[in-house]
Amino acid sequence: MNSTGDTEPEETSKPSGSARTLALTVCSAAIGGTFQYGYNISIINSPTRYIQGFINDTYMERWGTALDTPQVTLVWTLIVSAFPMGGLLGALLAGPMSVRFGRKKSLLLNNFFLFVGAVLVLTCRLAKAFEMILLARFLVGMNSGVSMNVQPMYFGESAPKHLRGAVAFSSAVFTAFGIFLGQVVGLTEVLGAEPLWPYLLASNALPGLIQLVTLPWFPESPRYLLIDKGDREGCVQALGRLRGGEAPVLEMEEMLQEQQQQMSAALNSGSAASAKTPWSLFKNRNLRSQLWTVMFASSAMMLCGNDSIYFYASYIFLEAGIPPEKIQYVTIGTGASELTAAILSNLLIERVGRRYLLIGGYSLMTCWGIVFTVALTLQSRNVAGMAYLSMVCVFSYILSFGLGPAGVTGILPAEIFDQAARPAAYMVAGSLMWISLFLIGMLFPFIVNGLGNFCFLPFLAVCLVSAVFLGLTLPETKGKTLAQITAAFYRKNGRKMRETPDRQVDEPLQDHYQLGKACSFTTLTHDAEPDPDLKIGD
Repeated sequence: MNSTGDTEPEETSKPSGSARTLALTVCSAAIGGTFQYGYNISIINSPTRYIQGFINDTYMERWGTALDTPQVTLVWTLIVSAFPMGGLLGALLAGPMSVRFGRKKSLLLNNFFLFVGAVLVLTCRLAKAFEMILLARFLVGMNSGVSMNVQPMYFGESAPKHLRGAVAFSSAVFTAFGIFLGQVVGLTEVLGAEPLWPYLLASNALPGLIQLVTLPWFPESPRYLLIDKGDREGCVQALGRLRGGEAPVLEMEEMLQEQQQQMSAALNSGSAASAKTPWSLFKNRNLRSQLWTVMFASSAMMLCGNDSIYFYASYIFLEAGIPPEKIQYVTIGTGASELTAAILSNLLIERVGRRYLLIGGYSLMTCWGIVFTVALTLQSRNVAGMAYLSMVCVFSYILSFGLGPAGVTGILPAEIFDQAARPAAYMVAGSLMWISLFLIGMLFPFIVNGLGNFCFLPFLAVCLVSAVFLGLTLPETKGKTLAQITAAFYRKNGRKMRETPDRQVDEPLQDHYQLGKACSFTTLTHDAEPDPDLKIGD
């Protein structure tokens, strides 16, 4: 299966078609996927006082008495908290959905939650029921919870090895783009005015509609078709479309080996080959190092305080002397910063690697957290220029987050777990992410009240511990097969592999799959039976 001179011209003649199909697939999946997470986090900030006024007016019309300010704040807190609670349920649903319906169809079905939520917010004023907003935010959270897990899985399984990180990292790019666009749409000149807030909250239906119209034209994950469904013919067709004509032999061989390894493991255990459950991951000693790493990284991504700094930014900008009516425009810069960092990281990830971006991002956040704490302390003592230094820290902290943790964290489960374990791993990681987001949203006001200018010390500690822990436990996964990554985890964590196929670990199939190294549809579907001696390490 080595390349010959006859195949070299094909390698340069087809990549453009392959890249176009893959790029369009990414855009179609992401615009109704992780884009929605960033967008829906962002758009809720602008109409806060309008929704609180609607809550009070509705309650007074219904019961003849107005709510006290703490009561309005409590209802508003419940509405805000409904989003991460829905996200938690969505993360738990993502695993079973991705196994039963497939990655692509799960993303399509996921838009149902979004459309129902849009209808609820558009009719809440007519129905005079603020409870409909709470339910809508819960459904939108479910949509985000599913997409945040299924979309990176879909991307990681559809991209060639040499583009796997960049394609999977595009999830973070679209999240940042969603935050930025949500800030723009939330301006008072667009949809941020009082009469338009229901349309602002319902505007998330438009990206969902775009996905619903475009995504059916693109292929399902080839790995899902082959390993989960046993559809080799469908896998070859999907892989051929994503690679610009024909399915690369070496890439197909790797998937066949993984399929056979899972079948062999199922036979040895006396059970049918099926997707693992979260509980089975916790019981599996061979996957314990990977699972702990993913759990820690997912929790740290939310506990590091990046989302909190968005809320703190308005105070910092006000203290810096920016007029209140102009703060909404300056705040857009925070979203633009994360988007810029995500794009830059997307370009660097296949050069620098996942490990260095992740550790480097948390290390930079630690440094900026220290400077930020010092600046806030001196600012409270009226030291000149400290408000501007605080502004620099806000943007730098967000840039550092976007450079690594924002995107690399979502890639890890797709790269370090096999097909059977991947959905369950995303369920565990996604659940911890949403629980952490909920805890930060609930506790941050108390942290600010209790610690004052030192409110970012807990986040600083999270960033420091994350950099150290991931530096000690996470190996580099760039351009490696699952067998190589598994062996690296065992070496990194001081354990011996139960079985280490040298051929798989020491001799990678190829640095990256080339379009010229392809085989015919007939060959793959009839003649290319997997070699029983080739296995992917578990």
